[in-house]
Amino acid sequence: MKKQNVRTLTLIVITLTYLLIGAAIFDVLESRTEKLRKEALDAVEKRVIRKYNISEEDFKIMETVVLKTEPHKAGQQWKFTGAFYYATTVLTTIGYGHSTPNTIGGKLFTMFYAIIGIPLGLVMFQSIGERLNKFSSVMIRNVKQLLNYKDVQASELNLICVVTTLSVVTIAGGAAAFSRYEGWSYFDSIYYCFITLTTIGFGDMVALQKDNALNRKPEYVMFALIFILFGLAIVAASLNLLVLRFVTMNTEDERRDEAEALQAAQGAVRLEGDVITANGSILSCQIGNHGNAMSFEDDASVCSCRCSGFQRKRRRPRFTVRRSPGTISHLLPMQQLSAQNIHGDDSVESRSVAVTPLLQLPSLYQHRASI
Repeated sequence: MKKQNVRTLTLIVITLTYLLIGAAIFDVLESRTEKLRKEALDAVEKRVIRKYNISEEDFKIMETVVLKTEPHKAGQQWKFTGAFYYATTVLTTIGYGHSTPNTIGGKLFTMFYAIIGIPLGLVMFQSIGERLNKFSSVMIRNVKQLLNYKDVQASELNLICVVTTLSVVTIAGGAAAFSRYEGWSYFDSIYYCFITLTTIGFGDMVALQKDNALNRKPEYVMFALIFILFGLAIVAASLNLLVLRFVTMNTEDERRDEAEALQAAQGAVRLEGDVITANGSILSCQIGNHGNAMSFEDDASVCSCRCSGFQRKRRRPRFTVRRSPGTISHLLPMQQLSAQNIHGDDSVESRSVAVTPLLQLPSLYQHRASI
């Protein structure tokens, strides 16, 4: 099985296992609290119905009014400032859900706006992340030069450390500001910053939703938008170093396999006979039924005369060897062949001759003058 397929199956198994473990842990941590809260709310509902002597239908109406009125307490959500905030959450895929379009035109435009805006935002943040990594590498190289390091090049580990530090500083600073303006605890502010910058966007905690902050606090609105955009750029830099590097491993493996296949194809040697000579030429050897007839064929003629024991014979290609000619000598064993010593008076004297390895056969058969 290819390495890419094994990696994909491994990722699927690990992801499913991770989901199962997460579900089990969340069940342990949150299910009991959810049950207690539900019991407390049901008790309050019954107490209100008894106290004011209203029906359950009237209580449902009151509940709906309260839920629908809650977003409007933050001020107008669809003036230019609030609309810009909403457009930012769409483009960055945060999607708090604190304000949603109610008209058909607004919903239709949101879909078309997201189709173009989301890829545009991803490309922009990815580009910013690359520039940020480049700037970080330059700073790391300068610092190493000042400290007289031998290797001044910025490694991936150095960049990861820098980007991680920037992410921690950004979340910590943003949490301090949101804790002051929103009145949240510092831990809740850190939670909000993390959920926002990772584009999870649950919507349980949303900034700019108190005291009509969208219209009365323009400096706070500007800070929140800059924090979101700059923080997402930091996250994009982290993704560029971590996630995208791992994702491109399959592509690198594919290119490596293609390169190896191309290299193997270039080193392939096609045989038209049985033997490849040491100098790269092709030598064809055919032995008869009784070992008394042999024919040799090379790219150049071995013998210029018309000897009875030497015939040029064309043979169809039989197989392909994907090895260099210099690396197959171990496949050519020693053999004992019955040869005929031809004399000048045309008399034939048969005797057994020990034949050297086939790589040396061309040296045994020269011009008839040498015989």
